Amino acid sequence: MPEPKTQKNRIHLDVVPMDQTRDEEVERLLRLGATLVDDRRETDGTGWVVLADPDGNEFCVERSAAERQR
Repeated sequence: MPEPKTQKNRIHLDVVPMDQTRDEEVERLLRLGATLVDDRRETDGTGWVVLADPDGNEFCVERSAAERQR
């Protein structure tokens, strides 16, 4: 849609990487055309990153299961 976003997305997706770290997945998605919306990563390794696809649909990239067990 050409109109700017006026409200929150109706569906919210969280991406949890299976075979790489959160940061590696963020870099991969940025190379594929996603844009950074908000970086909520903390210095202790916790947090998430909000990205948007080329159509402006937002989604979060969480830490992998392996990262959460550390």
